Amino acid sequence: MGKGRVEAFTDGVVAIIITIMVLELKVPEGEDFSVLLPQWPHFLSYVLSFIYVGIYWNNLHNMFHTVQHVDGRVLWANMNLLFWLSLMPITTAFMGENHFAAVPAAVYGIDLVLCAVAYWILVAQLHRLHGPETSFAKGLGADFKGRISVVIYLAAIALAFVNHWIAIGLYVLVAVIWFVPDTRFERQIKKEQSR
Repeated sequence: MGKGRVEAFTDGVVAIIITIMVLELKVPEGEDFSVLLPQWPHFLSYVLSFIYVGIYWNNLHNMFHTVQHVDGRVLWANMNLLFWLSLMPITTAFMGENHFAAVPAAVYGIDLVLCAVAYWILVAQLHRLHGPETSFAKGLGADFKGRISVVIYLAAIALAFVNHWIAIGLYVLVAVIWFVPDTRFERQIKKEQSR
């Protein structure tokens, strides 16, 4: 099967996720700056989640440039990832509405872990389909950032019950780590084009 429909569907779902998240932001009642202050937890949650959804979209976009084709397992693995990403608006609103309290911060982290695991499953299915000597496998490499991210998420979930700001700080740290786009696949494509 060609990969075009998977990419188009993923782009559409990501656009809907971002739209739902922004619709959760409420218009403040009033006309001076003081009415914005109570909105900061919602806005900060939205910004963090927007960045995370953007990171996933960016990495999927780059990764799929090295993918030649997909099969049913890849389609379901992609749907699994999109399912966990689609919960991001709910966990974002839960965290923002409750001012980053321990349980909402931990639930947010659980969603991040499940998104990361789902991404790994998708990568494993693509690797199975394409084999070890392909552009995809060579571009994938060791995925250190992916592995360390899950460790940080798990630490953040536990630490949310000690101090929820530590958890939020760790979520921001992972976003900063990934904010610079992962260029593994881009480098692999450039290598092949220069041959």
